[in-house]
Amino acid sequence: MRLVLAAGVAAICLFTTVAAQQTSNSGTSEEKPYHVEDGKVDKSTYNGYRRYGDSCLRCHGPDGLGSSYAPNLVESLKRLSQDQFNEIVINGKNEVSTSQQLVMPSFGMVEDVVLYLGDIYAYLKARSDGALGRGRPRRLDN
Repeated sequence: MRLVLAAGVAAICLFTTVAAQQTSNSGTSEEKPYHVEDGKVDKSTYNGYRRYGDSCLRCHGPDGLGSSYAPNLVESLKRLSQDQFNEIVINGKNEVSTSQQLVMPSFGMVEDVVLYLGDIYAYLKARSDGALGRGRPRRLDN
C-alpha cells in the first residue's frame, strides 16, 4: 500500500515538473492548473472542491479561507508553488517557534488526498488567483 501511494506521489510530482518545463520552454506564461469560464469550472477543479470539503475544510475552513486552527490557503498559495504545496500535504508540517506552532499531519498515506492532490491544488489555486469565488462552483459542460 505504501509503495503504491509513494509511486502515485512520484507520478504527480513528475507530471507537475514536466508540465512546468514544457510551459517554460515554450516561452508562454505559466499554464494554470484550472479552467474557469463564466464562473464555471472544469471537472478536475470541481473534484478538487469536493475533495477539499472532505479532507481539508474541517481545519482550513470554508473556501480555503483559514480558521483559528489552520492558515488561510487562499493566501498561502500566492507564495507557495505546487511542489511546495504537495510537499507539505504529503509530509505534513511541524514548525514551532516562540510565537506560534504550525503543525499539520501528513496526508501521504490518505488515498483520497494523494490521488487527487492536483485537483485540490487546482481548486485552491483558482481561489488564490481570484478566478473563483466563494461557495460551491458550477461545473462546465464537458
